[in-house]
Amino acid sequence: MLHGQKIAVVLPAYNAAATLRRTYAEIPLDIVDDVILIDDASRDETVAVAQSLGIHTVRHTRNLGYGGNQKTCYRTALDRGADIVVMLHPDYQYAPRLVTAMASMIVSGEYDAVLASRILGKGALVGGMPLYKYVANRGLTFVQNILMGQKLSEYHSGYRAWSRTVLESIALDRCSDDFVFDNQMLAQTMHAGFRIGEISCPTRYFDDASSINFRRSCIYGLGVLKTALDYRLNRFGLRSDPLYSPSVPAASEPAQVRS
Repeated sequence: MLHGQKIAVVLPAYNAAATLRRTYAEIPLDIVDDVILIDDASRDETVAVAQSLGIHTVRHTRNLGYGGNQKTCYRTALDRGADIVVMLHPDYQYAPRLVTAMASMIVSGEYDAVLASRILGKGALVGGMPLYKYVANRGLTFVQNILMGQKLSEYHSGYRAWSRTVLESIALDRCSDDFVFDNQMLAQTMHAGFRIGEISCPTRYFDDASSINFRRSCIYGLGVLKTALDYRLNRFGLRSDPLYSPSVPAASEPAQVRS
């Protein structure tokens, strides 16, 4: 706990058996009260490794996608009483020890959500981020900041911390089940007026770290630009996007999961 607030780390996992032990070993368990892994129907030994480490594990009976995985992550963490939820990829690409700093920024009362940025500082290229991904990240972020009226260093980090208030206030079930989920979640957070902070984070690119291919990256990029444009049109009152409309009922619960 930090100042009486329960901290949960959620690990959205898919075929993460090779990196899970290293990731878990660096999570600061002195302040983290709950570690939760949601396995998205992996084809390797992810569940067995997680259970051997004593991690609370939930397994999807079918693959629900990156966004679908996170929906279960956040729902499970809230159901288990978390006040602050940190989403960390279990592929050891990000530095787990930063959980304390990220949670502290929310506990301070200054921020409602915190992003661990690979772009602040020189962590991205030094850590091996492919040049085309770095350039695409910078270009997309530039356009997003203009359309969304923000000054973030990046929108594409897979390492994020959220207050319970944010997670209970936005409609996650209306977000995509694919990779654009992260950006739609951020857009909802901004639309609701929550305060978003950033912290510099080193990153590691290596064979076992998860990454989407060039084709999926292009699809993701187009989805990101559409999200930013829809956000701006919605703010201007030129369209009513269901992502932000309180009158649209949330989607149904995801496919059956198994603990």
